[in-house]
Amino acid sequence: MTKDVIALTPKMPDIHTVLAGLLAGGPDLGINTLAEGAVVQLCSPGGRPLLSVEAPLLVQVPGEAARLLGNEVSVPEGPFWWTEARASTAVAEGEQLAGSFAGRLAAVLGGTVWPPRAAHTHVVPLTPETATAAPSPDAAPPAVDALTDQAAVVIQDRPLIAMTSWLADALPTRTALHGHPNRWVIQDPDHGYYDGLSGAQLHWQDGAFAPTRDENGTASTDKAFAPASDSGERQLILSLRTRHPADQDLTLGHALETAWQHLTGTPPADWSTAEPVNLPWNTRQLTDLARSRAPQPTWLIAVGHPDRPALATLRITRTPAGVEEDITLTLGYGKDETAPLDAIAPLAETLTAQHGLTTMLTSLRTARRDLTVPPHFETPPIPVSFTLGSDAVSDIGLAHARRPPLNLTPVQLGAAAAPALHYPLGDGIDPRTWSTLQQLTQHLKQT
Repeated sequence: MTKDVIALTPKMPDIHTVLAGLLAGGPDLGINTLAEGAVVQLCSPGGRPLLSVEAPLLVQVPGEAARLLGNEVSVPEGPFWWTEARASTAVAEGEQLAGSFAGRLAAVLGGTVWPPRAAHTHVVPLTPETATAAPSPDAAPPAVDALTDQAAVVIQDRPLIAMTSWLADALPTRTALHGHPNRWVIQDPDHGYYDGLSGAQLHWQDGAFAPTRDENGTASTDKAFAPASDSGERQLILSLRTRHPADQDLTLGHALETAWQHLTGTPPADWSTAEPVNLPWNTRQLTDLARSRAPQPTWLIAVGHPDRPALATLRITRTPAGVEEDITLTLGYGKDETAPLDAIAPLAETLTAQHGLTTMLTSLRTARRDLTVPPHFETPPIPVSFTLGSDAVSDIGLAHARRPPLNLTPVQLGAAAAPALHYPLGDGIDPRTWSTLQQLTQHLKQT
């Protein structure tokens, strides 16, 4: 069942066009606003939410619709407006209402609807049960399809699960899908439900998805989770942290911009606080946003141009030591492309000298060039190098940091008076490098 329907239009949907779209359910339905007016909600006469519509976004990123919706999606030429409607799964008419809303926008403004089969412009009559149904006393966010005492379930029927503002509103943190107790549940037509990250077979029990266990209490792995053959594609992953004094002249985002430029030849194309990404890259604007949210942290996403798959997340946090940036930059390479491992040490030196680098772990993994994560087993990344910034070296002690009990000689970077240390670990092929990294980090902690 389609839950999300998106109108992609060359013109901005004004209030009159949005209202015309909301009349898909007839003139007797109620309209509420949520999130300070950013979400418009269509409700039955009894008050039950039927459809939630998010404020239109101007998308200026070439290829962003294809990245999130698939290559088959048709979009207007040039910048376009992305208006997303999410149907309630509690009523049978929800999907039809979403399709009619988006279809009416496209009919008035031009453009297309995703998915195309959902689009129409008919009035959707409500059944008497829907028309009189009252909202649940425990009303959930618009993205939540099922709410129990144990779990909130969000159903996604899309080619790619993006960090939309809907999903961000439903999750307690931006990293909630990284593991237990949160799950990425896949419904396989032949095998039922399984965890898309661990492969564990799942079933619905006591208001939540739980692992299916045999008579010995052992969890089973679903056959659909079996690894795919190696296509030769790779991903280069940089996980780095920077620290800056908290002063009025600080501009954030330069470390990410430098790494991106160094490894791809261009800066990031666009950034946003959710997907679709819709703002041209601008370090001053993202700094202003982070400053307005402080002392609360700010999470951002950045993307590159379609011909060079690159994606980054940036978390900005105010700490007693200053302002910290936690950055994960991932770049995709095809079987005929080579990841630029020889560029990592010079990049580390630049980040140390100019952008307050604290630590950087570089790794390589067998994974898709387009940076998507499929719901089957993938080998973990393998470390390539580890870098300690000059402040971290000073805290640990240069003599101690330079002499790990391993067949490993760090490269000294930067000024001799305050050097950084770069530890080459391998070429991203041998998984035993994880043991080397573990021994190194244990040594560095023993100050």
